Amino acid sequence: MERRQYTKLPLSVYMITLNNSATIGKALESVAGWADEIVVVDSHSPDGTADIASQYTGQVLQYDTTDQREKYQYAQDHCSNRWVLFIDADEWLTDGFRKEVEEILDSGNARDGYVADRRNIYLGREIRYGGWYPDREIRLYRKDRGGWRGGIHARVHVDGQVGHMRNHYLHTPYADTAHQIRTVDRYSDAYARDLFAAGRHFHLVNMIARPIYRFFRDYIFKMGFLDGVPGIIIMASTMYYVFMKHARLWEIEKDHGGKKGVQ
Repeated sequence: MERRQYTKLPLSVYMITLNNSATIGKALESVAGWADEIVVVDSHSPDGTADIASQYTGQVLQYDTTDQREKYQYAQDHCSNRWVLFIDADEWLTDGFRKEVEEILDSGNARDGYVADRRNIYLGREIRYGGWYPDREIRLYRKDRGGWRGGIHARVHVDGQVGHMRNHYLHTPYADTAHQIRTVDRYSDAYARDLFAAGRHFHLVNMIARPIYRFFRDYIFKMGFLDGVPGIIIMASTMYYVFMKHARLWEIEKDHGGKKGVQ
């Protein structure tokens, strides 16, 4: 594939990876030749992820940790430019998004960080309703004003003024429903461990009521039903995720001899 030619920006793009060989090429293709630095932090993926990444950048680093926040921060710390942008290995930038980033960096009154909208492509459909839309977080920011906080759902926090970008970028969260369930199981376990470590306790009402609340919030009030069959699958997996993170919290408490929960 012939790559588009850009005037390289004084921008560092970074991502973290683990077994992303199926998607990382598309992600890196969307920033190659555009940003003057790309930093990829892998964790010794056995599927060839690092080999693909090395076709796009000489900065493919290996860092083994199960702490997502720590891994993202490690990647940010290895960026050399004042402005940084992070994307995940299953995301890619649109032409409009790239153009807007160029305008921000060229302006004389840029803010310290920018929230961007992510649009999810799931089972061949762009999701426009429900709990997955709008999907927003800070992506572009000044390195010296931002950093990572949180646990399994760590996010960038910026100390300064934050704007909102007009253009969106794209994301394919799951290859199929089996991949989705595997991810949900992993995340529900990690989230429950974060809750336990923070001193949060299991309550039966949360395990029962919160999945029901998410159904009414995301599927009814946010009109997730308009996303067709993919919307139904998203809703079912979301309710399962919410239920399982509380179920796992109960199990972890029980195993550690803390609060016993409901027997």
